[in-house]
Amino acid sequence: MPNDSIVGEFLLLVFSEIRELQLVHSVLFLAVYLAALTGNLLIVAVTTLDRRLHTPMYFFLRHLSVLDLCLISVTLPKSVDISLTDHRSISLLGCVVQVFLVIVLATSELVVLTAMSYDRYAAICRPLRYELIMTNTACRKMAATSWLSGVLFGIFYTASTFSLSFCGSTIVQQFFCDVPSLLKISCSEDHVAINVSVTGGVALGVVCFVSIVVSYVRIFQVVLRMPTTESRAKAFSTCLPHLAVFTVFLFTAVISYLKPVSDSPSTLDLLVSVFYTVVPPTLNPLIYSLRNRDLKAALGRVLKGRFLIPRLRDKISVSFF
Repeated sequence: MPNDSIVGEFLLLVFSEIRELQLVHSVLFLAVYLAALTGNLLIVAVTTLDRRLHTPMYFFLRHLSVLDLCLISVTLPKSVDISLTDHRSISLLGCVVQVFLVIVLATSELVVLTAMSYDRYAAICRPLRYELIMTNTACRKMAATSWLSGVLFGIFYTASTFSLSFCGSTIVQQFFCDVPSLLKISCSEDHVAINVSVTGGVALGVVCFVSIVVSYVRIFQVVLRMPTTESRAKAFSTCLPHLAVFTVFLFTAVISYLKPVSDSPSTLDLLVSVFYTVVPPTLNPLIYSLRNRDLKAALGRVLKGRFLIPRLRDKISVSFF
């Protein structure tokens, strides 16, 4: 007979049972986390402090960096702590919070990436009407929509997942609490609520995917007709990084949530999850900064402290007059 008692905690998976490899994993993940933290904080600081970057494209890039910071902070620190202490348990409340935040942040990031593609479409295909299309109000509404979508899907997924009964094994076959791994250890046979949530998530993913594909088809049609090589290179430098980030994020997330979870822990399952929760937040600052001249120039100014001069001069002028 299955044990139907209320589960108070779950056990998360480690990448290896060998203590030395656990320590290597903790050091590696800590280094990745610090790199992601530093890179995304720099982008947030640069796009906030440099007034020349107060444009829709950098508004969404700043928003994406904030989401990346939060997403990687939800999963990686706990995994590092488990590898260091070998204490694998996570409370029921902690698991609920992880599921909710991962869904909220991943959904919001998907919507923000879609908004970024629309911004690039408006800038390249509708340059004369760009300022009328991408107003500050429109950008704020898109950002608010991303968070609202994330919160709604987070509530649906979390409520439908933890409305199920858990009995028997409490080992989550993942390094953080995610929906597919929790469904695997659930003893409930009725998955109607979670199926509805998954269907909604797939529908949102399809809408975002189609929107981005249509945007980039039109963008590439315009870019390839540009007369100069320099114009085409500049357009590609702002579009290709976004397309690469979106492709890695979406397809690894789709594989993670739609692929059946195996009966035994799989290295592939862990790697797929790493690719959509760890890799994008770590590589986004690198990808965007390496192919963006304005961002690199602004980063240089910020690091040298030059942004302080005009800001202080403006404050002195205002106070004097």
